[in-house]
Order: sequence, then structure tokens, then C-alpha cells
Amino acid sequence: MKNRKRGFSLVELLIVLAVIAALIATITPVAMNAIKKSKATQVAQNLKTLASSFENYLYVNSEAPKGLSNLGRDIDSKKYEVYFKEATGTYNVIVVTSEKADAKMLTSVVADISVGSVTPSTSGYTRVGGDYSDTVFAYYSYTFNVY
Repeated sequence: MKNRKRGFSLVELLIVLAVIAALIATITPVAMNAIKKSKATQVAQNLKTLASSFENYLYVNSEAPKGLSNLGRDIDSKKYEVYFKEATGTYNVIVVTSEKADAKMLTSVVADISVGSVTPSTSGYTRVGGDYSDTVFAYYSYTFNVY
């Protein structure tokens, strides 16, 4: 018998590389979908959290906040804005964002978030904050009563 050198043959290395390439090709779409879903979840939760924190601030302080920094820490006022209108204890609130996410996934996370080119009418609403200047990508609108 011949003495064979130690190590892998070229064919064995090519087979291992082909298997690794096939695994990467299989996993990449799954990972990309997970990244899109996590971004949509983040944007949806930010809209819902801002809405909840506005409502809580109003209940605790009996007045609307003067800025977004009163609603929470690290809120990017260039990407999020809150508008509200009050009539005899009933508050209409619109939370808007310019932060982009996959529209279908965003509405699958929170069904009552509006996405797309439809911008809410904020005439007659009071604006909380002041740095927001981008176009609206998504918004969440709701109504609640303060007694």
C-alpha cells in the first residue's frame, strides 16, 4: 500500500465548502425575515409605548407634557412626535413616526397602526415636542377619557 499524506484532499474540502454554502443559503432568508420582524416590532412598540406614556403622564400630572423627554428617556424627537386634542375630558391622540419598517409586518404586530402615504390631519391638534420634521411613515391614533 502507498503511504498517504496526512490532511484533506481537494475533493473533501470542496464538499465541505459546498455544504457550508448550502446552509448559509438556507439560513439567510430566515435571518433577514427575523430582522425585518424585529424592526417592525420595535417601531410598533415605540408607537404604543409613547401613546401609553402620554396617557399615564396626563393621569398623574393632570396636564399634557411639554416635550417628549417628559414621556420617557432616549426618545428620538426627530423620528417620533405626539399630537393631541382635548374636548371636555376626551383626548384624541396621534403618535407619528418617520422610522421605516416593513409595512405588512408592522400592521401584523399592531393591527390599528396606519402605514403608508396617508398622513393624519393634525390641524387643531397641539404638538408635543418640536424637532420632528420628517414625513410620516406610520401613525397610531386613539381616544381616551380623563375624569
